[in-house]
Amino acid sequence: MTFAAEYRNKLKTALDSVDLNQVERLIEVFRKARDEDRQIFVCGNGGSAATANHLACDIVKGASYGRDRRFRIMALSEQIPTMTAYANDVGYEAVFAEQLENFAREGDVLLVLSGSGNSANIVKALETARRKGCFTVALTGRGGGKAGPMADLNINIAEDHMGRIEDAHMVVTHMVGYHFMDTEV
Repeated sequence: MTFAAEYRNKLKTALDSVDLNQVERLIEVFRKARDEDRQIFVCGNGGSAATANHLACDIVKGASYGRDRRFRIMALSEQIPTMTAYANDVGYEAVFAEQLENFAREGDVLLVLSGSGNSANIVKALETARRKGCFTVALTGRGGGKAGPMADLNINIAEDHMGRIEDAHMVVTHMVGYHFMDTEV
């Protein structure tokens, strides 16, 4: 079997591990946030930051443009000057939590993406969001790490390979975004 075929087969197995009931719950979390004019914050590191930013773009444009009901979503991982200032002056573990200190309010939503679930800045962001009364969501891989059990809703990809975890996270975020783009016209 070629590497590509093996990768694809293992990705299919990873995707089969996605709990679709949890994805439906996440869609409802987003719907409620939109309908109650709540802020949604998303963040991650590395590839997970790219997925968080991509999700925010899909929701801001694709699920909101030209519609009466719009989402308020912000990718904390897009705030490069703020992130680098906190990373330099305070520590990298503070780059998301400190933004939440400024912007998050009770009833808002935080969605974190982390393949390991153990990134210190992700854990600290969850702690801050929970303390501020936000609903928390984690998209994790492997065993969920520290972040999985901390979140109100954890969608875990039962896979050890970071690439396939990130692939599955992108699929989950597309399920959410395209739900609103394709079915709530």
